[in-house]
Amino acid sequence: MVINIPSELKSEYPFESHYFPIKENHYHYIDEGKGDVILMLHGNPTWSFFYRNLAKTFSKDYRVIIPDHMGCGLSSKPQNYEYTLQTHIDNLENLVLKLQLKDITLVVHDWGGAIGMGLATRHPELIKKMVIMNTAAFRSLEIPNRINILRNPLGEWFIRAFNGFAAPATIMASKKGLSPLVKKGFTFPYADFKSRIATAKFVQDIPMTESHPTYNVLKDIEEKLSNIKAPVLLLWGEKDFCFTMNFQKKWLEIYPNARAICYPEAGHYLIEDETVAVTLEIDKFLKE
Repeated sequence: MVINIPSELKSEYPFESHYFPIKENHYHYIDEGKGDVILMLHGNPTWSFFYRNLAKTFSKDYRVIIPDHMGCGLSSKPQNYEYTLQTHIDNLENLVLKLQLKDITLVVHDWGGAIGMGLATRHPELIKKMVIMNTAAFRSLEIPNRINILRNPLGEWFIRAFNGFAAPATIMASKKGLSPLVKKGFTFPYADFKSRIATAKFVQDIPMTESHPTYNVLKDIEEKLSNIKAPVLLLWGEKDFCFTMNFQKKWLEIYPNARAICYPEAGHYLIEDETVAVTLEIDKFLKE
């Protein structure tokens, strides 16, 4: 089923939709502009809308591709589906190979980090540069209680029945506040119980123990991160309640030569809190 963008959001999200078939489902992505490829990967509970301002700017000089992970944004939301890190990486890999992308600047945030680095560790030869923002692609026991409490079946019901993840995130993830229109942009694809399935499954897929099915997938990615030799720009909102500065320090241990810039007044939705500053830094990094 194709999801149409509400008319009032078209000024914020004026992009043409593309769909990549995966079995009986549709994997949505935008593909804007021409030139060197920038592949942007969102997290949970966002979607390609998160990168809308970067897409508008960089599609003037580059080819910007932003998929919606299965179950998110304008992609299909199957109810009987393996919503796991492994599957999300497989979907992304299939899209990248289908589009024959190379010399990719990879931009990642939140779950986009693990998914994007899953791709990058499989195909390091395709990655030209990396922009890493408030994310992880390695194991950690650090998790906020407000997220950990939602990882059980009762938490899934709460997320799906009350939009108990995407809606609160529009308040908690930005320190400078979002307009009513932008809040609607983040939440409208998650309008009912069925459409919120991926936002719940992403939370359940956080591997906190070795017995978790995703644990070894993430462990394998972590052990191969140092094989990626591309230049790294590390941008971080210091007031992120989820991906704290401890995660930023871990990235610097993995990539000690990364250019690291922190934003003291920005939260998890870094691009929302520091749109202009982040855009300028990425532009500079791309031109080097």
